Amino acid sequence: MRLVTYRATVETAARLGAVVGDLVVDLARFGEAKAVPFPSSMLEFIDLGPQAVAIATELLDGCGGSFPLGTAVPLANVKLLAPIPRPRKNIFGIGLNYTEHVAESAKSLDTSADLPRQPVIFSKPPTTVIGPDEPIPHNAGITQQLDWEVELAAIIGTTARRVSRDTALRHVFGYTVCIDMSARDCRRAGQWIYSKGQDGYAPMGPVVVTADEIPDPQTLDLWLTVNGVEKQRSNTAYMLFKVDELIADISQGITLEPGDIIATGTPAGVGAGRDPQEWVWPGDVIVATVEGIGQLRHPVVAAAV
Repeated sequence: MRLVTYRATVETAARLGAVVGDLVVDLARFGEAKAVPFPSSMLEFIDLGPQAVAIATELLDGCGGSFPLGTAVPLANVKLLAPIPRPRKNIFGIGLNYTEHVAESAKSLDTSADLPRQPVIFSKPPTTVIGPDEPIPHNAGITQQLDWEVELAAIIGTTARRVSRDTALRHVFGYTVCIDMSARDCRRAGQWIYSKGQDGYAPMGPVVVTADEIPDPQTLDLWLTVNGVEKQRSNTAYMLFKVDELIADISQGITLEPGDIIATGTPAGVGAGRDPQEWVWPGDVIVATVEGIGQLRHPVVAAAV
């Protein structure tokens, strides 16, 4: 199932929808028509557990593309928001999780050329999250080195505490696309949160694809362009620490809860690793894609004073 958070008009509240073909089916209204209560937000739906996904999928499939009156609208007519517009907690970011990115980072940033022996974990606050097509702010008073990173993000569906790799993927609700924007000149004594945690630095979406449709998250191509020029292209097979390893590792000391997000790292091709280095500026357009999930497009704009 492909899930979105959307607004039908500028004035209306955010709603939870399922994308079926070229339609968005409002799950709460659809559930009401089917006498099955579904919530109107992504986090509330995740909280219901895997059974909710199974029930909703069965009901939607049973309609054969013909949905009750008032429950579906054309996808082209809605505004898509970030799937989880306001996460409950910081996003778990993973650094240096592709071999070639480790090498390029060591050349230009204060990181080791040695492959990490454990996942490198940082965080991005909930205020970093923006939805599809929203502008990425460029604050020239803070950074002159704004950089891009395309990533697969995993969304936790059920509580994971000290889980093993063998069972880790059972705790995943679904997957989405994330761009880990990074102000490279805002790193502070090796700490990354101010570099990566500024407002608007986690574009996310456009959909959440539920885990049943991506049984193996390590087979997905991902790529990113700036102004139509390809900068990154790889496959999640080349992660140093796979999604199941990341969940198992984090959960040994930090309980992962429904709705938690893990941005799983980026491949080589970031601006900091280029010769000469490249950065994005107001007027640039970043497009990030993960196979089987979708595409994010974001203009870079000067931050409001």
